[in-house]
Amino acid sequence: MKVDVLLGLQWGDEGKGKIVDVLAPKYDVIARFQGGPNAGHTIEFEGRKFILRTIPSGIFYGDKINIIGNGAIVDPRILLMEIKGLQKEGFQVFNNLKISRKTHLILPTHRMLDAVYEAAKGKNKIGSTLKGIGPTYTDKVARLGIRIGDAIQPNFKEKYEKIKAAHLRIVGSYDFDPDSFILDGLSFDEYEREWMASLESLKGAESIDSEYYINNLLQQGKSILAEGAQGSLLDIDFGSYPFVTSSNTTIAGVCSGLGVAPSRIGRVFGIVKAYCTRVGSGPFPTELFDETGKKLQIQGNEFGSVTGRVRRCGWLDIPALKYAVMINGVTDIILTKADVMNNFKEIRICTQYVKNGKIFDYIPFEVNDIETELQSMEGWNCDLEGLKFDQLPINFANYIHTIEKLSGVKVSMISAGPDRNQIIWR
Repeated sequence: MKVDVLLGLQWGDEGKGKIVDVLAPKYDVIARFQGGPNAGHTIEFEGRKFILRTIPSGIFYGDKINIIGNGAIVDPRILLMEIKGLQKEGFQVFNNLKISRKTHLILPTHRMLDAVYEAAKGKNKIGSTLKGIGPTYTDKVARLGIRIGDAIQPNFKEKYEKIKAAHLRIVGSYDFDPDSFILDGLSFDEYEREWMASLESLKGAESIDSEYYINNLLQQGKSILAEGAQGSLLDIDFGSYPFVTSSNTTIAGVCSGLGVAPSRIGRVFGIVKAYCTRVGSGPFPTELFDETGKKLQIQGNEFGSVTGRVRRCGWLDIPALKYAVMINGVTDIILTKADVMNNFKEIRICTQYVKNGKIFDYIPFEVNDIETELQSMEGWNCDLEGLKFDQLPINFANYIHTIEKLSGVKVSMISAGPDRNQIIWR
């Protein structure tokens, strides 16, 4: 058996949670391979709406195993709140949620450091969600981190206090008063107490040696879908650095974040919005600053599911899409939010960039002051609800064909609304 992979090909917010939920019935296991609670996966069905931050999006199916892999990071307090919210809705999360012992913990002081570092950047802020993601991954790479498996060791408290003291020394060097720090409406001491209590409660979820566990499942013939967070253009190595996240959001993150060999990778589903959005700072070549951008924002409900922040909107960017397809080895494109543009008379696609008179069909190293060349297409001006793939209006079919021709990858599924049933299968 192979591990199929689902990941975003833009700057995140592509609708990955919904698509994992749609595909989950075809798999035995859903495994999250990177990222933390800064990302929210929104899932809607039966008139209900759920936002998952850390838990894999297969959790709504009681017969599926859901794994938080070693490449992800966990804030116990946030995760427990997520679990309790699902339990209130009747989902027995602890029955089928497993967490890698090698998953790193986001400490309360990591969130404090995140706020201090971001404030110190001034006008050069990267747009951090202030969930402690960057400082946690920093400690992981610096070999200072604390993992889920450490929580049951007799020296856990000693390790925790040591790294906490180190963090507070850094905070003090920025002339920042830790006692004035507020986390989710709580003082630091209150947050820390809840964090510790939550860590204890999380022992209700089975902790596993995920690399052995997953490879044993593959040997048994079990089907696995790896779920990514954020998007490829936010990858720490291949994204629009430094305006990126702190983990590998691309296909490489699957191998390092779950402990599977490259030869075990099967199909790669790349999720693409019919247009582009971006949250926070960073380059965005096709960004729209006019009424069209505002229309995309409002009709697409482009506000962060976790942070509530407004998403910047723009046309589909083919050079960026081709780049993400290349580095991920994408086999299938899944197009989301096509319905948002149902009533657009004109739709544009960026086919190449121009900088200093030179044409680029790829992303250059330096992307400042880059201009775009846009191909204009006539909109489809109709509802896509209830249509089959061979019933698509001609203008929408042309849009799909253009994406396939320019990206080199077929579109195998289209999302025509937020509910899990609003899918057009090829």
